[in-house]
Amino acid sequence: MCGRYVSPDEASIEREFNLVHMEWQFPPSFNVAPTEEVPVVRVRKGVRQGVRLRWGLIPYFAQGVPPKYSTINARIETVQTAASYRGPWSRAQRCLVPACGFYEWQTQPDGKRRIPYYIHLKDQEIFAFAGLWDSSRSAEGRWIESCVHITMPANPLLAEIHNTQHRMPAILAKHDREAWLEGSPEEAWAALKPYPAEHMVAWPVSTRVNKPDNDDAELITPEALPAAAPLPAP
Repeated sequence: MCGRYVSPDEASIEREFNLVHMEWQFPPSFNVAPTEEVPVVRVRKGVRQGVRLRWGLIPYFAQGVPPKYSTINARIETVQTAASYRGPWSRAQRCLVPACGFYEWQTQPDGKRRIPYYIHLKDQEIFAFAGLWDSSRSAEGRWIESCVHITMPANPLLAEIHNTQHRMPAILAKHDREAWLEGSPEEAWAALKPYPAEHMVAWPVSTRVNKPDNDDAELITPEALPAAAPLPAP
């Protein structure tokens, strides 16, 4: 459910999302991993801003301590009611998480091998995952800001690739970005829908992506599918 993705550099994000000279600077990342600081776009006090937040939401009530359970993805089915996410949802703490593409792993028939795929869009060179953000104050008084991606049932292409859980990230159509950022709860909710499979492209890539330390453009280069493993003897 989108545990790794590709993030643009700051200049590309500023152009795509109409940000004016943010005080940030960073290169693109080809292997963004959970707990890293990631760029997001949000609106605070009526002003659009670009900031870097921890990927893996730390709820307001957690006193700055990351939960023992994963909070990198929030399921659309429970995002309005789950303890970790209902607060930022009710406070309209919504954000755009810029991306160029993302990775999913396909489990092979032998049940052991998992082949990584790179997925990107035909109609948006830079797109946005729908996200939520929150702030949590540690016992020492330090505020930690963090974010989470929203996930939903997969479209046919992602169901074939992510073939164990059949999930996909909530990717916003370009015309739905404003509704997600600044619309009413009803308008924001209506923006969450599976991105059309016909507007997506996917291909297998190297298992080098399995290690977060690997972060280079070669990770998204197409790879030939490996030969099928022999079936176990009856």
